[in-house]
Amino acid sequence: MNIERHKINETAELLNDMTEISEVFSVSGRYDLIAIVRVQNIDDLSALVTNHLLKLDSIEKTDTLLAYKTYSKHDLDAMFSIGQ
Repeated sequence: MNIERHKINETAELLNDMTEISEVFSVSGRYDLIAIVRVQNIDDLSALVTNHLLKLDSIEKTDTLLAYKTYSKHDLDAMFSIGQ
């Protein structure tokens, strides 16, 4: 995400408070923030984007990447389980 420079920390905290967002990273380079979103289905993603992210005027631009397969040495299902 590209964020208004003077609102990066505030926006990161607002994103971190959203239940669908599991992590927010402040990064160097082309982007200001990276948010990891974990949702059960596309409708949940749509609701996040249209009902929550759209309300944050400080977000200037986003690029969305969808993960369809995970390669990890960690048990990500256990790490990010929400009690199912």
